[in-house]
Amino acid sequence: MVLKVRRYGDPILRRKAAPVAAVTPEIKGLIADLVETMYDQVGLGLAAPQVGIPLRVIVVDDDKGGGARPLINPAISARVGSVVGEEGCLSLPGVFAPVERALWVEVRALDGDGLPLALEARGILARVIQHEIDHLDGILFIDHLDTVSRDRIKRKIKKEGLPDEAPHSAFAL
Repeated sequence: MVLKVRRYGDPILRRKAAPVAAVTPEIKGLIADLVETMYDQVGLGLAAPQVGIPLRVIVVDDDKGGGARPLINPAISARVGSVVGEEGCLSLPGVFAPVERALWVEVRALDGDGLPLALEARGILARVIQHEIDHLDGILFIDHLDTVSRDRIKRKIKKEGLPDEAPHSAFAL
């Protein structure tokens, strides 16, 4: 089922999500709904808080045909390098900005069956994972911008609002 994506200003986007205690049929259903919603919104990643569910569950896709991958209770255990790239967010439609992220990350999580996994990611997948894990901690990509850029975006949103649908000129997460 396609879920409603919460938008900038919704307080749940600023809350720290709770860990998942066990992978239940409800969690598996949530994962399926997150995947469907992510693809419906033309995104490469989606975090449960973005659909109003404060649990540490994300789904990610590297846009290389491998399909969506759920990560439950993900944590970055190592990061290397630094790269700046354009980011957008399904919760901030139409807003894009350059964000500095680690070039390479190692993530530990549970998979969709509740089994432990370790994942090494580089490039776009590393960026998507970092962006989605930020959502689990109540952090938005604009929080990584310098004060002037962040304030300019906030003023524009306050003045003009967010579009109902935004053109996808960069990937949205």
